[in-house]
Amino acid sequence: MTGGAARQGESGSLAGHNRISTQALTSVARGAAAEIFDVAPADVRVSFADDGGLLALSVSLPIGIPPLTAVVRDPDRVAAHGGPIWSRAVHAKVAILDRVAALSGSGLSRVNIRITGVRATERSRVR
Repeated sequence: MTGGAARQGESGSLAGHNRISTQALTSVARGAAAEIFDVAPADVRVSFADDGGLLALSVSLPIGIPPLTAVVRDPDRVAAHGGPIWSRAVHAKVAILDRVAALSGSGLSRVNIRITGVRATERSRVR
């Protein structure tokens, strides 16, 4: 910039470019998946691959479930926790894709989810 004035591009925004680092995008994806699956972000592993100019996101993580003894006493705990594991994973694909795209502005084509284990959690989830 010269003379203290910024040059504007044709679209009215400042000329130049913005980049979101892989580390930042990974942190956003890890946080979104952790929140949706009720686990710690440190338990989530993510990777990205090119998919025809968009990003394909792969997520590997355990899933939070109600303690099994609580489910035996009250089967409705499964629904209160978000439903069966398979249904939660299917619905989470869209939720993760939407959240990561909204927060980062990145174009995602798909989300692949691999459930690696379970973590018993007391808190119930209603989504």
